[in-house]
Amino acid sequence: MTFTPHGHHLIAGQWVSSESQFQSSPAHGDAFSFAKGNTAQVNAAVDAAEAAFYAYSTTTREQRAAFLNAIAEEIDARADAITAIGTSETGLPEARLQGERGRTCGQLRLFAQHILDADYLDRRHDDALPDRTPLARADLRMMQCPIGPVAVFGASNFPLAFSTAGGDTASALAAGCPVVVKGHPAHPGTAEIVAEALLAAIVRCDMPAGTVSVIQDSGESFDVGKALVEHPLIKAVGFTGSLRGGRALYDLCAARPEPIPFFGELGSINPMFLFPQAVSNRGVELAKGWAASLTMGAGQFCTNPGVAVLLAGTDSDEFVSVAAQALASVPSQIMLTEGIADAYRQGQQRMAASAGVHEVLSTQCNLRDATPYLYATTAQEWLTNKDLSEEVFGPLGVVVIASNLDEMLRVAQGLEGQLTCTLQLDDADLDAAREFMPVLTRKAGRVLANAFPTGVEVCDSMVHGGPYPASTNFGATSVGTMAIRRFLRPVCFQDIPEALLPSDLR
Repeated sequence: MTFTPHGHHLIAGQWVSSESQFQSSPAHGDAFSFAKGNTAQVNAAVDAAEAAFYAYSTTTREQRAAFLNAIAEEIDARADAITAIGTSETGLPEARLQGERGRTCGQLRLFAQHILDADYLDRRHDDALPDRTPLARADLRMMQCPIGPVAVFGASNFPLAFSTAGGDTASALAAGCPVVVKGHPAHPGTAEIVAEALLAAIVRCDMPAGTVSVIQDSGESFDVGKALVEHPLIKAVGFTGSLRGGRALYDLCAARPEPIPFFGELGSINPMFLFPQAVSNRGVELAKGWAASLTMGAGQFCTNPGVAVLLAGTDSDEFVSVAAQALASVPSQIMLTEGIADAYRQGQQRMAASAGVHEVLSTQCNLRDATPYLYATTAQEWLTNKDLSEEVFGPLGVVVIASNLDEMLRVAQGLEGQLTCTLQLDDADLDAAREFMPVLTRKAGRVLANAFPTGVEVCDSMVHGGPYPASTNFGATSVGTMAIRRFLRPVCFQDIPEALLPSDLR
């Protein structure tokens, strides 16, 4: 199947153009023109989602599961074309796009099975007690119900798994909520072909036309995103992206006449704490593994382990040396956008100019390419210079050398919220690590031992979120079946005749 983008928005089941256009900026291959979204088109898409809500939210779980499975089938049917346009736009290798497509379809099918199992409804029933004294009790039934139309912002670094039909869209649709997607300007062609798959599934399953709309945006202004989150019919927002952009949207959501939840995943430095025995026994292996994780996908993962904390000594010197050698052998990699590459260079320059920071490995990156950098500093310097803990999105690592375990613990205690924190330890380190566990549990959404955080399993028990600024809602996850909870709310039905109850409560 070949694919040439037509450049239109998908709004209420129709392909819609705009007077204003923008050009894509592919890593390689042809550029295409795309319609630039505007406020009127946002309003049309949200109005269509609201009109669809009453029919879509009352579909059976079986109907919605079939719809989610149909979306996965339609995406798979366009596999080669998705890979071609995705690699052209992002510069990601074919294997990465193929794997991400598998993950995207896998999570759609996972949510289909999840809603069929029905546990997410959290159904409860307290029978009427008419003879109870001094007061009778009514018949009370409770279940989770969909909240309404949801806005989803496509992510730059995951053109499939966190974008048009990604985890936010899949979980919202599973919950019974129509979705309006704002496509990311880094990969508009990928957004369009996935929108074609969504429309095909809508037609196949006879779902309301406004169940999913996709609006393209050039990213040159904030107008489309602002109009979307401020629309009074939008009831929640899903976002994966930068702290700056996410915080701006979060503030807009909070400032609305009716504030709504903003589920933003905003990134993390994902520190690793390497304990003495583990470094002594397998420091070389850990250094090489860290370098591989740090440079995976040009470091463009929100779980990229950017910081390694360990104790001073001969073993730490060897760790730093081996990590530098491993990083030096990594060739330059193309970044997702010129803007991301520019931000990476600025972050590297900020790190290099910081007092108390030693440059271990310096390279040279130009234009849209990224090459690894490695810096080292002391725990004392880290604790007094907050700039060092700012995320640098790309393959840049910082080694923090502590003089003792107490100082290493203070580094953990001083962390802001993280998506992940990792322990590298052997059996002899368990007593020392025990004191870290309540600290890291408080700081992160996922705590790992003897692994690297890049790679987020899509399953029931996964948490991809964490305390602010890793995410804007510490009780939520954007990966895993618990993500559906973001788009549901509990409703109690008191003495409602059975014929009027939702079908799942009868």
